[in-house]
Amino acid sequence: MAYIITAECVACGACKPECPVEAIAEGDPIYTIDPAKCTDCGACANVCPSDACKPKA
Repeated sequence: MAYIITAECVACGACKPECPVEAIAEGDPIYTIDPAKCTDCGACANVCPSDACKPKA
């Protein structure tokens, strides 16, 4: 199951360099995760200061 970035995202960019498969992209206004690339590793959630990276329900 892929992770998603919720509206709590503050667009700080902390998650993007942590993603081992480069699934995270800068969006407008928040970052996005490509669900086809996401491997559900949780690296983004571990570094997110606003707790915006969540497993897709």
